[in-house]
Amino acid sequence: MRRREFVKKATLGAAGAGALAACGDSEGGGMVASAEAAVQGPEIRWRLATSFPPSLDILHGAAERIAERVGELTDGRFQIRVYAAGELVPALQVMDAVQQGTVQAGYTGGYYYVGKNPALAFDATIPFGLNQRQQNAWLLHGGGLELLREVYADFGIVNFLAGGTGTQMGGWFREPVNSLADLQGLRIRIPGVGGEIMNRLGASVQVLGGPEIYPALERGAIDATEWVGPYDDEKLGFHEIAPNYYMPGWWEPGLSAVLQVSKAAFDELPPSYQALIETACHEAALDQMARYDAENPRALRRLVDDHGITLRAYPDDVMEAAWRESNAFLEEQAAADAGFDRVYQSWKAYRDDVFPLFRANELRYANFAFAQIPGGLTVR
Repeated sequence: MRRREFVKKATLGAAGAGALAACGDSEGGGMVASAEAAVQGPEIRWRLATSFPPSLDILHGAAERIAERVGELTDGRFQIRVYAAGELVPALQVMDAVQQGTVQAGYTGGYYYVGKNPALAFDATIPFGLNQRQQNAWLLHGGGLELLREVYADFGIVNFLAGGTGTQMGGWFREPVNSLADLQGLRIRIPGVGGEIMNRLGASVQVLGGPEIYPALERGAIDATEWVGPYDDEKLGFHEIAPNYYMPGWWEPGLSAVLQVSKAAFDELPPSYQALIETACHEAALDQMARYDAENPRALRRLVDDHGITLRAYPDDVMEAAWRESNAFLEEQAAADAGFDRVYQSWKAYRDDVFPLFRANELRYANFAFAQIPGGLTVR
């Protein structure tokens, strides 16, 4: 949404309200609204459930930031109370809670719910897919958001881009993965399409919410797990049990978090409040990515220097097999499901268009410039 459209909605929806100041589109496609002029409107109370524990202050914290900004910009008239995973509903049942009206909104990952519709994976991330900037661009300026809103409409939900993690790490393993054969029978926690591909590669896949992972790893119910990256992973303590930290997270090259809002509840809001939801979500997405980029380098250094973990790269045969199976899976799903194919064709066309530019320009820059800085990490 452009600045002019936002200001118009805010003004028309709030009699007597001052103009809402906002700055232009950023990398996350959103606007950072000023609290100098609060939007006038009715008293609204919402409940928002997240899929994350409070200890994950960047992930769960994005939902709190959204609630805080909406409250600030309405002088407390629109209040959203945030509930962490397990407080109202389990981590992986947030979308169900929004559908059922238990909460008006949920902060989660779309790929947790591919059992409802496989196209929801595109609302989060796809193996060997778009990085964070590309994902945001496809969603906000490539038609992705509109296509996914058609998917969510079947569940009575309106979706908003509300977070980003960047390229994730490749997970924690008790034992090294020296070849594709080492994935046979490996019990690993991994959601979304990445889980389907790991299953095709021979692993035994489980989908667990954040609070459930460490206990499962500790008691030996799983042999490996992935989460997000160094900052979150250090907090969750995976390094205490599984010392082999792999890269890259080929199944999550640019994950987007989503605010799922009950369409019935959203339609009851005045236009100014609706605009504020979108603005707060875009601000949260920009801030979340920036916070991860600030915290992850320091956390990775601690994991290596203080905790003695071993950084490892996936073997070539794993990467090549994963690439083949990932593309085969997407083509199979597209052939079997017209709704999936509609989203996939848009996503694929954008990927095919943008990858050559990044390969020619940004990859060339990264391969040269990043290598010039001393103090590199040893990756086995």
